[in-house]
Amino acid sequence: MLILHHPKSKTMKLKKNVAISEAGLLFNPVTGESFSVNPIGVEILNLIHEEKNEEQICDIIMAKYSTDKPTFEKDYQDFIGILSHNHLLEGHEETKA
Repeated sequence: MLILHHPKSKTMKLKKNVAISEAGLLFNPVTGESFSVNPIGVEILNLIHEEKNEEQICDIIMAKYSTDKPTFEKDYQDFIGILSHNHLLEGHEETKA
């Protein structure tokens, strides 16, 4: 089981060197890896860049799209897990339990 440590009130930050295009392409110059993100992923990344916390991001996405909180929270945790796994977040720890 993968446990991501971050309280809901804490804001996340992408690493400073990670570039994001409006079309949803993330580029990590340290590793040379590129990642493609869908439009909602781009919105979430922009909200992370604006230093919104998980609860604020949830409220914004739920108000804009037809989704429920449990679905959003699962999808958000999956998304953050992928970002963390690929070393795209500042100081984001992941541990195995």
